Amino acid sequence: MLNKKYAYRLEFMLVASALIVFFLIGRMFYLQIIKGSYYSRQAEGNRTRYTRILAPRGIIYDCNGEELANNQPGFMVSLAHRNTGYRDETIERLSELVHIPVDKIKETINLHGGSAEPIRIVRNAPPDVVAKVEENLRYLPEVQPVRTYPNKELAVHALGYVGEVSEYEIEQGVYENLKAGDIIGKFGLESYYDKYLRGTDGSYREEVDVNGRVIQVMDKVEPKPGQGLVLTIDAKLQRITEAAVDRQLKAIGARGAAVVVLDPNNGEIKALVSRPGFDPNWFVNGISEKNWNYINTDPFHPMTDKAIAGEYPPGSTFKIVTGSAALEEKKVTPDELIFDSGRHWLVDMRNAGGEALGWINFKRALSASDNVYFYEMGNRLGIDLLDQYAEKFGFGKKTGIDLHGEASGLIATPAYKKKVFEDEWYLGDTFNTAIGQGFTLATPMQVAEMLAAVATDGKRYKPHLVSKIINDDGSVAERFEPQEEGSLPVPQKTLDLIQD
Repeated sequence: MLNKKYAYRLEFMLVASALIVFFLIGRMFYLQIIKGSYYSRQAEGNRTRYTRILAPRGIIYDCNGEELANNQPGFMVSLAHRNTGYRDETIERLSELVHIPVDKIKETINLHGGSAEPIRIVRNAPPDVVAKVEENLRYLPEVQPVRTYPNKELAVHALGYVGEVSEYEIEQGVYENLKAGDIIGKFGLESYYDKYLRGTDGSYREEVDVNGRVIQVMDKVEPKPGQGLVLTIDAKLQRITEAAVDRQLKAIGARGAAVVVLDPNNGEIKALVSRPGFDPNWFVNGISEKNWNYINTDPFHPMTDKAIAGEYPPGSTFKIVTGSAALEEKKVTPDELIFDSGRHWLVDMRNAGGEALGWINFKRALSASDNVYFYEMGNRLGIDLLDQYAEKFGFGKKTGIDLHGEASGLIATPAYKKKVFEDEWYLGDTFNTAIGQGFTLATPMQVAEMLAAVATDGKRYKPHLVSKIINDDGSVAERFEPQEEGSLPVPQKTLDLIQD
């Protein structure tokens, strides 16, 4: 009986031992065969560290080779990646070192996602911060290219600025291959030509010990710098133009203005000014609250490029359109005399200064910018013909300049007034349109393009800011030739009258 009892126990122990052995074998098979590659990567990740090498953006030059946007070496502070996350005291200590709120650091960590790369916390850190960071091996100070605008505000609305790509931009698919924190062009040429300027990042792996010290660098791939831009802008002329605009604004007590200097023979923009301006360097490392408040609360909107996005009545420049239309439609001859008594005889609308020029012909009326004469041209033409010629002269549509954010302007029509103001169209509205006032709106760029076409015997060239894209070695990758976009709908004899 006793032997039988022990036999049962022995059988139980043998079965239990067999089950345990089978379980261990199965577990080993699962860990080493099925999940082997996964844990191999995990182990590799614990002893190696992957880091991207940021590619320097392409340099932007003026037409004479002066650097308008370049890169300077700067220290970036990163947080070494940890699969297990970060203790609160670690983040608090980092916050003290780099003077960034804890919440902001946590937000940056969350945006980083599951990438094994170091998490960039500060770009272009000052020397005192770098010195403190180097004492803490869990934080990684490293050199990176920092975008710099050596002339500060000079041509800022043409150059633009750079900043970190937002999570929203990534989610929208605009920058699907980038990660939160990567640098992109945000405004101006930096944005329009971003895909050329950005370049391709490099990378390397570091073998580290348990304390995070680097043992060796492996698998290094050098970054490919972005391509450069050679602009049509002449930096010397840009400085002269900006200084002249600033003097004039100061003299009249104003702050808002826009100037376009355009070569009529090819459409090259030689200078582009919008006031007020701002320093694009503010955005490179993250704009301060003080500067951000200045930009957002200024009623004159420093970040609006008024040369292409500001819409204003074209004023007396529109009289060229009105006069050309009247001559082409045979509503007046160059020598016909019209009496200017200081006011129009159908509607009590007068010259701006109250002057009365008496009997005047087309040439005298245009040179004196006489309102009464062009009121009468509007009366003879009617609003429909005025609108047709306004469109033919380039109003009401974008010029196509190589900048984002260009406005179309507005051609005044009875339908527009009815829709927006719920009012009828009157003869006085036609008179206002004829002298470039009222509902008609144009950007300074549109007016510059129109006047350039008049100066070149009717040839219209597309305005542009970049003459060529160059590679890092200086070779030309792409050259932009002048683009002729048709001609003005008037014969040479009419253009001669206007030019004279």
